[in-house]
Amino acid sequence: MFEFQQLSIPTNVVIFFVAACVVWLAGTKLSRYVDLFAERTGVGEAFAGAMLLGGATSLPELATTVTAGWSGAATLAGSNLLGGIVMQIAVLAFIDAFVLRGKPLTMFSPRSSLLLVGIVLIAMIALACAAIASGDRYVWQGIGIWPPLLFVAYVASMAVIYRYEGSPRWEPRGEVAQPPESAKDLKDSFHEAFDNVSTKTIIGLFCMSGLAVLIGGYFVARSGEALANQTGISQGFIGATLVAVATSLPELSTTYSAVRFGAYSMAAANILGTNSLEVALFLPAELAYREGGIMNAVAASSVFLAALGILVTCLYLWGVLERRDKTFLGMGIDSFAVLVVYAIGMTIYSTL
Repeated sequence: MFEFQQLSIPTNVVIFFVAACVVWLAGTKLSRYVDLFAERTGVGEAFAGAMLLGGATSLPELATTVTAGWSGAATLAGSNLLGGIVMQIAVLAFIDAFVLRGKPLTMFSPRSSLLLVGIVLIAMIALACAAIASGDRYVWQGIGIWPPLLFVAYVASMAVIYRYEGSPRWEPRGEVAQPPESAKDLKDSFHEAFDNVSTKTIIGLFCMSGLAVLIGGYFVARSGEALANQTGISQGFIGATLVAVATSLPELSTTYSAVRFGAYSMAAANILGTNSLEVALFLPAELAYREGGIMNAVAASSVFLAALGILVTCLYLWGVLERRDKTFLGMGIDSFAVLVVYAIGMTIYSTL
């Protein structure tokens, strides 16, 4: 649509930040509509967060990977997807640090279904590591075996999560932290404002917000890729940092909004479900990439990002299992560990 490479660096910077603002504003609406939909239909919070909210907030990643794949930037596509996984787990830690002051976020997430969503995510990342390490030896019409396999694994995992949440095999014991009254009041007032609004209208508003996120994500991706080329910074580092931050804005805004409403399980499932879908998005990237199998072109350093993704996911699941009522610097110890790992990991990745 636009030749971003021909625009000046300041112009691309402005486009990048304006598009990022659009993504943020639209993302703040998504969790509210999903919360309403989940309450009216009886869909569980974990499934709604992982499937509906996670799918909608992954639209910028979809725009990024498709446009990057179409332009032949396989390294940018791969690093954005796998770097986004690490970034979005860090989003949970930031929410813990700056929104839930005094109690760890994992104290509010006592659902066994979240552990299942996290295990599924680790399995998806492990498959992506195997795909990048081995490459696609059999490519037909520009499509390898790994990307379709990753997408099928994602669809199957969502079916398993939906079935499990409808009939959980066990429930955690111990203290369950309750949302503050302010969160309950905010949620009740929002729901009351939509009492006379039909479910179809809510679905329509959800789709409009998702479309705004998709369009904003497209401009974020293209301007970010142009900035990578114009500034001489590697596509991999730009994808794992600048573009990953901007395309994580929907997760940040929706998670923030969900936590303010007291929908803590939905907030966590949104992040974990989004990350599983990140891996599945190698399929549209493959379809857009016109130079053969994309797994053969993704930089080997992306495996380092995948390993970081597994590590920070394990730290968060560890926190869900232990659910200790201890904080450090106003956040859960697990969240602090995630931020430390993220900072060290990105520092190391910048040198690869």
